[in-house]
Amino acid sequence: MLKIGVTGGIGSGKSSVCNEFASLGIPVYDSDARAKFLMNQDTALKEAISHHFGSKAYTENGKLDRTYLSSIVFNNSDQLSILNQLVHPVVMRDSKEWFAQQMHDKQPYAIKESALLFEIGIADQFDYVIVVAVGLDVRIQRVMNRDKVNKEQVLRRINKQMPQEKKVQLADHVIQNETWEVMRSSVKELDALFRTI
Repeated sequence: MLKIGVTGGIGSGKSSVCNEFASLGIPVYDSDARAKFLMNQDTALKEAISHHFGSKAYTENGKLDRTYLSSIVFNNSDQLSILNQLVHPVVMRDSKEWFAQQMHDKQPYAIKESALLFEIGIADQFDYVIVVAVGLDVRIQRVMNRDKVNKEQVLRRINKQMPQEKKVQLADHVIQNETWEVMRSSVKELDALFRTI
């Protein structure tokens, strides 16, 4: 079974691409969603986060206080790095178990969506890496609409990420996501390819 990684910068439309693969019957592991789930459900991870960031990291009912945690890590790269060091190994273990299940289920291929696939050095764990790319103006507008933030805030986020051009250079395949029709056509082509390898 092929393992496919899907990545791209903020506003590129990774989730839309993965949803399109899912509509074709392909299982997709959403790293962000699973990280949020595990930060609320994995006992050892919750203890590690509470130990480092304090008891206020979780509410009285045991749910992650994302506002509190964000206030600590958002403008502090050292604290963000520590949080990532706690969370990423747990997500990696979880995704490894998930891929094993997809293999057991005899899927033709399976996808892991990860915004930081290159940044955390896991690209070599995949048979192929797809980068979702789109023009800067489109990315800015999408994030402004989605998150109700201004252009300057979006640009700050984009500038903290690996440049899209570099990701494209590292990719095995690139999906241009300017329009739904172009994206959908590219997904169908790659789906046909991966099913024959």
